[in-house]
Amino acid sequence: MPLLGKIIKKAIDIGGQFAESDKSPAALQHEVLRELLEKARSTAFGKHYHFDKILSENELKKAFSKEVPAFDYHVMHDKWWSRTLEGEEDVSWPGKPEYFALSSGTTGSESKRIPVSSAMIESIRETGLKQILSLSEHDLPDQFFEKQILMLGSSTDLEEVNGHYEGEISGISASNIPFWFQGYYKPGEEIASIDDWDERVLAIAKKAPDWDIGAISGIPSWIELMLQKVVDYHQTDTIHDIWPNLMVYNSGGVAFDPYRASFDKLTSKPLLYLDTYLASEGFVAYQSRPNENMAMQLSLQSGIYFEFIPFKEEYFNEDGSPIPDAPALTLEEVQPDEEYALLISTVSGAWRYSIGDTIRFIDVERAEIKITGRTKHFLNVVGSQLSVAKMNEAIQELEGKFGIQVPEFTVGAVKREGEFIHQWFLGLSDDSQAEELKVKESLDDILKARNKNYKVARSKSLKGIEVNLIKASDFHDWNARNKKKGGQVKTPRMMKEESLQEFESYLKSK
Repeated sequence: MPLLGKIIKKAIDIGGQFAESDKSPAALQHEVLRELLEKARSTAFGKHYHFDKILSENELKKAFSKEVPAFDYHVMHDKWWSRTLEGEEDVSWPGKPEYFALSSGTTGSESKRIPVSSAMIESIRETGLKQILSLSEHDLPDQFFEKQILMLGSSTDLEEVNGHYEGEISGISASNIPFWFQGYYKPGEEIASIDDWDERVLAIAKKAPDWDIGAISGIPSWIELMLQKVVDYHQTDTIHDIWPNLMVYNSGGVAFDPYRASFDKLTSKPLLYLDTYLASEGFVAYQSRPNENMAMQLSLQSGIYFEFIPFKEEYFNEDGSPIPDAPALTLEEVQPDEEYALLISTVSGAWRYSIGDTIRFIDVERAEIKITGRTKHFLNVVGSQLSVAKMNEAIQELEGKFGIQVPEFTVGAVKREGEFIHQWFLGLSDDSQAEELKVKESLDDILKARNKNYKVARSKSLKGIEVNLIKASDFHDWNARNKKKGGQVKTPRMMKEESLQEFESYLKSK
């Protein structure tokens, strides 16, 4: 009998009850905002934007949004975080951060550097613990709670630069795992510190039979490749031949639905799929209860204050940043099934910061959301108003119609003989086959049926689409070539014409 597992599960059940709050999401967020303003009132940022005055106002949230403008990364970095990087203290948050999280960036661009304070490290730990406690909501057997957890992120071998450490947020988080979790954590410190992603995965494959993995966490594309490597290395049929007790997969970073079919092929037992939203700026949300939508609850008490800009073209610049006077709603004002861009203020000194992600509320009362895309990933060169959410829906319908799997894809608007078309690259799994012409015609019809703006654009300035069927591994190889493999790296769902041309040239050179 798994006595230890029974004890741990009981402790989680009790802990989950204590973790619950009887306060409304709006009330919890009001408390978070006040605490943020009070702690940062003496910083350069707090003085510049009159935090003392804001704190004296009766309507705190309105005063805050009126006094402090919305920031994108470039403005926040140039005006404030650059000073922090140079070693100045008390700029936008008290003291100096020990870490800076590197975003993956886009091909050919420099990584962003997001400050990660000690308070944010604690916030990430607290939210991670809440997610563990939420497992009490799921029907998991006692023995599961004795198993190990494999977390595949970026390397924990962080680089020291001018008195601080730099790395991707998953590597920073893994390097700060609490002592009580060390016995459950795999691949362990030695393997996790291997910088080269392929070498790290090979090391995992070699050690895999020695571990009893019950849960896995990481971005779907790289987890899928890791599982395939383990299966191939040991010449087995599925991952459950190596890890028979694997029961839970914590996804994150992107919508999981495009990867579900590929995951099912690598397993022989059903997995409990849970979603997680850990961004470079903080642990934004996690799936706190069973629900068919994999909706995630916003981290309401963990040092992040949320605002929401309706995701409409007129509120955003071409680069996806919000215009200065874009309206921002609070939790009390949002509506279900509407799409919003996130603004966050955090214990790392981000203030009304556009994180670049778009979300939709599935359950407003529970503050549960789903990620729908990126603010800059909105294809509207000729009025098609095509969002990543609509693309994901179309790809899933396409998969069902042709019996194929398309875990990776990208699209962009390009000119052919002086007129715009949409150029698609669909990355199929190795055993998927289809005729390009039929897929092209079907994808065009699906998008017309799902998006009236796209249908109008196709009758006017958008003269057609072009579909290129390639292998999903081509995207992974492209990322590897650009030294963007593993960790927090995600395939961009939309590319500019120049990037598409570079990608196409790369494919032709293979």
